[in-house]
Amino acid sequence: MRCIMIRIRKVFEYGGFDGPKRVGLGNGKQVRLVCFLDNTASRNYSRHVTSCMVSVSHLHSCHGYLRMQYYIPTARELERLAGIQRAPILHHFAESLSGAATIRAFDQQERFTDANLCLIDNHSRPWFHNVSAMEWLSFRLNQLANFVFAFSLVLLVTLPEGIINPSIAGLAVTYGINLNVLQASVIWNICNAENKMISVERILQYSNLASEAPLVVEDCRPPPNWPDIGNICFTNLQIRYAEHLPSVLKNITCTFPGRKKVGVVGRTGSGKSTLIQAIFRIVEPREGTIIIDDINISKIGLHDLRSRLSIIPQDPTMFEGAVRGNLDPFERHSDVEIWEALDKCQLGDIVRRKADKLELTVVENGENWSVGQRQLFCLGRAILKKSSILVLDEATASVDRIGRHDSS
Repeated sequence: MRCIMIRIRKVFEYGGFDGPKRVGLGNGKQVRLVCFLDNTASRNYSRHVTSCMVSVSHLHSCHGYLRMQYYIPTARELERLAGIQRAPILHHFAESLSGAATIRAFDQQERFTDANLCLIDNHSRPWFHNVSAMEWLSFRLNQLANFVFAFSLVLLVTLPEGIINPSIAGLAVTYGINLNVLQASVIWNICNAENKMISVERILQYSNLASEAPLVVEDCRPPPNWPDIGNICFTNLQIRYAEHLPSVLKNITCTFPGRKKVGVVGRTGSGKSTLIQAIFRIVEPREGTIIIDDINISKIGLHDLRSRLSIIPQDPTMFEGAVRGNLDPFERHSDVEIWEALDKCQLGDIVRRKADKLELTVVENGENWSVGQRQLFCLGRAILKKSSILVLDEATASVDRIGRHDSS
């Protein structure tokens, strides 16, 4: 799990990664082991009764194995298709839930409902065929078990009198029933485990991706006061999100002088946010360099880089806990400094009116605060950090006019 979480953050299609799933491997192994032991015990007892029944059970196992080999490839692919089609439903539901107010405001409920039904239909097709394949296997196994049981009864009835004790024959029939059921259970559990391995297959697929750069490079650590001035120099910078995609930024060469306010403007999709991701090394340059105060950021560790920079993102982030923990997560500042930061970002009066003050609860993702207030909290966090470089990605997009003036 740790190896997967430190992989490079790339752009995934929302149907491509389901994340680690609980596939129930432990329970599957336990069930298959119990079925195997019971199956072996039934075979051993039947062997003492008559060798003919053992031969029949072997034929039953061989026929069931052939059915299983016919079923597994189809079921595995159907399970994979169903998983791929399930992710867009969850993605669409999450987007609709977060934008419910906007959808109602523009009277687009019917459009999103139709889109959701279309996605459900796309998922239902492979899921229906997968269930049909399961029923096919179940019917074939039951049909085979009934045939073997009937054949065993006919075999015992047609045996000459005196060859086998009637009570022993009845006991053999009882164990024969259990044998059929247990053999079907073993085959069914093996098929089910094979289908569930799709999740493990995806985990293995993403575990082979290249990891991010190391957090700390001992041979190339920046000075404690870096960056001091805050000069950022881009030289022939080219950025692309994947090897098969075109470059988003091409041959960017410019310098942002330190201790100055520099704005980057452009239309939507022109690469402004990509430039920010390149500064924080969320995406690595294809070509070119980024130098901050005479240090090539590609040579130092990610922790040394990101801990020295501050950012107020367009989509502000707050963590579940208290106001104090969101402003000062490493507990490096006093209450006086925290209150000064809150006053500077126009949140001091709001927090003071609450009974808990700095221990005021923040729910998950900061949902009990407006988007504008969350951006102001990020501003307060940056004020406390006192970095020489502060990056703002439309940081005042959700702040009112007065708050925007105070932020500037």
